[in-house]
Amino acid sequence: MEGYAGAYDEQTDSTKQQERHYYLLSELQTLVKDLPCSFQQRLSYTTLSDLALVLIDGTVYEIVQGLLDIQHLTERNLYNQRQKLHGEHRALKQELVRKHKEALQTCKTHNLAVLRMNQQGETEALEQRIREEQRMMDEKIVVEMDQKVVDQQNTLEKAGVPGFYITTNPQELTMQMNLLELILKLQQKETQSDLDDGFIVSNYLTLPILVLTIPRWVAAVVALRARSKLEP
Repeated sequence: MEGYAGAYDEQTDSTKQQERHYYLLSELQTLVKDLPCSFQQRLSYTTLSDLALVLIDGTVYEIVQGLLDIQHLTERNLYNQRQKLHGEHRALKQELVRKHKEALQTCKTHNLAVLRMNQQGETEALEQRIREEQRMMDEKIVVEMDQKVVDQQNTLEKAGVPGFYITTNPQELTMQMNLLELILKLQQKETQSDLDDGFIVSNYLTLPILVLTIPRWVAAVVALRARSKLEP
């Protein structure tokens, strides 16, 4: 009898998994309709079915949450570093202005032209130093964010999420972001459904932004750096 009971339990679990797989697949097929047509065509039935399979137990939701936490921490650290550098630059400028003002107040008239020329040179040297340090900081930000994307791609690939692998191809990156959008929308829908039913599933957290999406201030850094490369 115990053997029959065990077999029955296994069959029940298998049936539940199949039902959940069909449910997730159906939901994904509905959500795909909101994506641009060009990406809808690339998301085949097999891809969506494979995606539904890896979402069954909620592990992928936890992985994405972990990646998001790491990304947020990295963004905050980089932002704080950039703000600290800006603060140091403001202090340097203010100190130089104060120094120049004091020098002008005590300067003899016949030395004024030479003093102004020297001060102009000091100002230009400081501005050049600031530009160089800002450039180095911005490059550091871009490199670290690029590395975060690689880490995320690698982690999701190892987790078996279809469509994820290390790439810098813009179209493939957009496809990966679309896949994540599907995952997050489905997760949010399930979370809301659990809440409506009176349950709170702690593993299914609502994610505020997409992994692989960089914040606006980082995007601005990237744009500025790209523009500066085009300038003579």
